[in-house]
Amino acid sequence: MHESGDGGDTVIRFIIAWSSQCIELSSALGGTDMMRNKVEITGVDTSTLPVLTNKEMRELFEKAQSGDEVAREALIHGNLRLVLSIIQRFNHRNENVDDLFQVGCIGLMKAIDNFDLSQNVKFSTYAVPMIVGEIRRYLRDNNPIRVSRSLRDIAYRALSTRDSLSAALGREVTVEEIAEAIGVPSEDVTLSLEAIQEPVSLFEPIFQDGGDPIYVMDQVKDDKACDSIWSDEVALKLALNTLGERERSIVEMRFFEGKTQTEVAEEIGISQAQVSRLEKAALRNMQKHVHPFGE
Repeated sequence: MHESGDGGDTVIRFIIAWSSQCIELSSALGGTDMMRNKVEITGVDTSTLPVLTNKEMRELFEKAQSGDEVAREALIHGNLRLVLSIIQRFNHRNENVDDLFQVGCIGLMKAIDNFDLSQNVKFSTYAVPMIVGEIRRYLRDNNPIRVSRSLRDIAYRALSTRDSLSAALGREVTVEEIAEAIGVPSEDVTLSLEAIQEPVSLFEPIFQDGGDPIYVMDQVKDDKACDSIWSDEVALKLALNTLGERERSIVEMRFFEGKTQTEVAEEIGISQAQVSRLEKAALRNMQKHVHPFGE
């Protein structure tokens, strides 16, 4: 369970109270699903949740800010519809709904504790950014792949700009157009958008038609890991081991380190012509142990 800064006891007490409320609501609706799924969005009829009038909200805030915990709990219950509506925005993230609900409630409680009645602002106007911010922090901190804040900010700006430009132009916009609009290089836009993509498991099924499913890994090919290349590497290592120390050093410097015959000659103290003869003899000897190159 996600805990707030002032301790987890408040959240725990609230979830217990919310569970009791769901049981009562389930009985009123004549069903038992909500008893089993206390915060399942599809199981909650938001129209039956309590709605507070402006007068009731002000009275409860005055009591809560004087230390009345009962009034505070009433404010929380009276604004659950707000939390439920906000977490709908994050359905595409495939996150656990229970977790998002609890985190949203933490944001709601922070908004209730910090709301200033003296300001001529509706509570929902003040609370929504706090709830959304709390959920976004949770998603950022619990992302399996860490992405820098600057890169994530560019991605969110790019997504927002893409939507607004597409609506204005009536067509899909290019990366270059997005980059020009937000004033960053197109490479940064591409990198940032790729960085915030959710990772996909290699065992994620992508197709199933009554038989065995096809997974992502079935569609991924690694040309570097084919059996023929692996067997050639083994044969090459075995062939190298058949050479003498000097011949092996020449082959390694020439073909693994990329040195010229002149550089090899200077390093081991012989002439370039000697290096050439030793190299050819080493390669002929190695060909006896591996298939000729090109076949």
